[in-house]
Amino acid sequence: MTVTPIELFASYIHLHQGGKVDAWRRPLDSGQDGWQLTAFHAKTAADVHADHWEVHPESEEIVSCLIGKIRLYLRPERPGQAEEEIRLIAGTAAIVPRGRWHRIELDIPSTIMVVTLPRGSRLEKRAEPLESGPPPA
Repeated sequence: MTVTPIELFASYIHLHQGGKVDAWRRPLDSGQDGWQLTAFHAKTAADVHADHWEVHPESEEIVSCLIGKIRLYLRPERPGQAEEEIRLIAGTAAIVPRGRWHRIELDIPSTIMVVTLPRGSRLEKRAEPLESGPPPA
């Protein structure tokens, strides 16, 4: 078998249940089985769909900041609670619990890697608009 390099920032790595790994130019369909590893450069809020909440009902998700500085927000589980903010700097990661709505905001342009089981994943538009200006200190 010939081993060839994978363009990590142009590919989605599919980790199959049986141990097989392959790379695709498009993300897995939310109905497909297997884990997906994605690495990307994010320069703007649009690159991380910061105006949307995301949820993965079938699995936890690893969100890692490889280069830069990001904020991971977890939506409150009950009305009246505040969003939970997790600050990630280069070389750190957080595990988003299964079924927990979350979103990412950038402090500076960053390189991010996520690993999740995309089956059943959903996006939901945020009700409140993003604030403009620098992030809180």
